[in-house]
Amino acid sequence: MSREQLLALVGEQATQIAALRAVNEELATKLARVEHLLSRNSGNSSMPPSRDDDPGRTPPPARRRRGGPQRSKGKQPGAPGASLAWVDRPDDQQDRFPQGRCGCGHDLADATDLGVVDRYQQHEIPQVSVTITQYDQHAVRCGCGTVHTATRPEGARAGLVGYGPNLQAFAVYLMVMQHIPVARCVELLASLTGATPSAGFVHGMLTRAAGLLAEVDHRIRGLITLAHAVCADETPLRVGPKTPKPGRKKAEKYLLVAFTELYIRTICSATATWPPSKPSSSPSSPTRSSCTTATSSTTPRNSVR
Repeated sequence: MSREQLLALVGEQATQIAALRAVNEELATKLARVEHLLSRNSGNSSMPPSRDDDPGRTPPPARRRRGGPQRSKGKQPGAPGASLAWVDRPDDQQDRFPQGRCGCGHDLADATDLGVVDRYQQHEIPQVSVTITQYDQHAVRCGCGTVHTATRPEGARAGLVGYGPNLQAFAVYLMVMQHIPVARCVELLASLTGATPSAGFVHGMLTRAAGLLAEVDHRIRGLITLAHAVCADETPLRVGPKTPKPGRKKAEKYLLVAFTELYIRTICSATATWPPSKPSSSPSSPTRSSCTTATSSTTPRNSVR
């Protein structure tokens, strides 16, 4: 082979080697990408745990508890248990007997009672349904001639019909303690009790309940004022109109909290100062803190001594 042929062969081989190197680098890049994808699991990425069992997938390592001895799953030895206890005096007791006919054809109602062979106590709640009670207030005339008229039951309002105090208190509890919106509270009352109050009536219960608790609110305020140590906090709230009033930069209000170890008082105010000059009368929340006392979970950041 001549020198020219050798040079041509070397040049051709160099071209092939360069092409093979390019293909090799491309394959190495693809392999690294595949290995990276297969190495992902629920422990090192946002993939769900259900994808950990895919073919070729690397499962996440078993999690180890930080410090302390390893313990098994479930209830630990010595931990207090919780279960239904047998009640010696149940609210109701029913005797159950086999019914129908025996294989011989005799009616089991005429069979001999051999006594109780099995006992079972069931904890159940009664089916809740609204009941309508009509109260007729009578007038009587005393022997002296004076006429006396019976008063309506406690919690009755003006008009021919109305909702009782238990249903109203239940609606306030759902809205204040469980943070259920008014519309969903109406749906819940209809589903559980069959009562169908309007959204406006249910929302108005907050103001009425706040008015009934006015005396309690004043007493809590006085006890907090007389306390030796009081914690206070403020939290912005997005309630009321979105457009600020003239002279204000923001339309948001503030939830002001003052509490001690025994008492807590909250109020919605347009200013972040305590005590506020004038309580807010926004329809989005009651003006009295007694209705919202247990709804605040704000961490105190200011301490007044």
